[in-house]
Amino acid sequence: MGATQGIGRELAAEYARRGNEVIITGRAAERAGVEAERLATETGGRVSGLALDLSHPESVAEALRTVQRVDRVAVAGMIRDRNTVAAFSVTEAVALATTKIVGYAAVAAALRDRLAPGAAVLLFGGMAKDHPYPGSTVLSSVNAGVVGLVRTLSVELAPARVNSIHPGAVTDSPAWVDKQAVLDPLRKISLTGELPTMRQIVDGCVFLLENAAANGVNLTLDAGRA
Repeated sequence: MGATQGIGRELAAEYARRGNEVIITGRAAERAGVEAERLATETGGRVSGLALDLSHPESVAEALRTVQRVDRVAVAGMIRDRNTVAAFSVTEAVALATTKIVGYAAVAAALRDRLAPGAAVLLFGGMAKDHPYPGSTVLSSVNAGVVGLVRTLSVELAPARVNSIHPGAVTDSPAWVDKQAVLDPLRKISLTGELPTMRQIVDGCVFLLENAAANGVNLTLDAGRA
């Protein structure tokens, strides 16, 4: 869910290369279809696309109606937000909270009866939950909420496993407009002097999805902070 760009797309590519049938979703059907075709070409795998908008959770069940057996679910879709308390937008706050809390839970509810034996679910959070910054009030709150979702869903979806991953700033993410201005200060407070790459985050995702002992885990991957 939310795999038309960035880490979600890289994770979908990894599973397609492994010979799995992969379904990616995006808000727009056309873009999801185009990216699915590109991924199929790049990986030689079987990839299809569906339209799904997590900010409208009431539509999630219908959007996933054609999906049958599910072995792995990664919910990475989000809305980027910089909503300060000083200039607070209720509309933007509601959209973000709806997407990452209600939308994520709606995916779990919609697919619950189609989770195969040994299935695993992965939710995407982020380090704003631990390291807030001006404008992250709602994002910090919902990323902390993802931790709560992991706990309750791991109980409700058992024996399926449920985990979350919380990446730090990813150095090769296409999301950055001015990489140097954003990433250089973060490198200075990294204990390794480096920041994670998309490949490293994908490796962490695969661990959480494939290791049968990983359940109820909220994994931080940020190379350590001073």
